[in-house]
Formats: sequence, C-alpha cells, structure tokens
Amino acid sequence: MAHQIPEDGTLLPLMEEFYTIQGEGFNTGKAAYFIRLGGCDVGCHWCDVKESWDAELHPLTLSDDIVAKADTFPGKAVVITGGEPLIYNLDYLTKSLRSKGILTFIETSGAYPLSGEWDWICLSPKKFKAPRPDITPFANELKVIVFNKSDFEWAEKYAESVSENCKLYLQPEWSKSKEMTPLIIDYVMANPKWEISLQTHKYLNIP
Repeated sequence: MAHQIPEDGTLLPLMEEFYTIQGEGFNTGKAAYFIRLGGCDVGCHWCDVKESWDAELHPLTLSDDIVAKADTFPGKAVVITGGEPLIYNLDYLTKSLRSKGILTFIETSGAYPLSGEWDWICLSPKKFKAPRPDITPFANELKVIVFNKSDFEWAEKYAESVSENCKLYLQPEWSKSKEMTPLIIDYVMANPKWEISLQTHKYLNIP
C-alpha cells in the first residue's frame, strides 16, 4: 500500500537518523543530528544513498517522535537531508525543532519549493533536476559536486544566482576525488571566492 503522507508534515518517511560530526561544507567538524528522509526523483547516478530514493521503503514516522529523539543529544543542531527533503512540507518539523532550541540545517538540491524555518540552507544543485530560481537567493551555502571538468562552468552559473553573502564550495565527487581534487585546488587558487569542501566523514570513517 502506498504511503499517504499528510501535507501538514506531521508524518514523514524516515530512512535513518543518527548523531555524528558534520563532514562537509561550512559546518564541517560540528556535532549534529542527521535526519535522512526517503524519497528523491533527482536521480544522481553517483548518489551514495540510492536506497533513499524510494519513499515507500521507509516507515512513516511522527515528526514529534523525530524531534523528541533529536532533543536527547547534546549537539543542538539538526541536519535534514535525503533523498530530497523538500519534497515534503517541513514547516511543522522545523518549528518543533526550533521550539526545543535546536538549530535547523538543510541539504537540498533546490528542486522543490522551500518550506521550513532554517538557520542554514546548503544548496547543492544537480544537473539532473535543476534548482528552482526562487530558492537560490535563500542559500547560505552553495556546494557544487565536481564530477567532471564541465562542472566548474556549471558551478559559476549558480554562483551568479545566490546572494553575495552565500559561501561557495567545490567538492570532489568521492569516486573521482583523485582525479578532480587537483583540478579543484588549481581552480580555487585562481578563483578564490570558492573554497574546497571535502567529505571528511569518509576519511574519519564515521556516518
């Protein structure tokens, strides 16, 4: 039977939740509780959590229960990720988290309308389903995954659409990191508005 997900966001398909150290981007190195929601139609062929794509595989979970569990950990920051979390209305979840004094961060491709109340929005645009132009101005961080040389030009396209205060990151796709990292180093040295993001959690061998 197909999930009947309420539009008010009180039930969400929860793939996994875990307390860890953030591994990528601006908030690297900080303790955070990760909430991974199932469901994504962006379809990145190099996605390392393809099991998140089908929302039907993941149990509908009360948002109140997700918040209560997140509140038991000492790090008062939550990262909502996926899949593509903005498929769902996240207003209820983020309001509830904030009522507990928990910071709310999101990682999104920007392919769906923005919902929720956020302390930090990491926009990671994907070629397979471009971000909505009404989301890009709200990004605090633009994190572009570099899989091949053409991704530099593509990254610059989105750098023009974010605010002037948005942090700009280039991150090597993990399976191509040996090939792409030297190119990213050269690019950032020539274009210092960009910074390098690495998947440090993979080097640290943590989730």
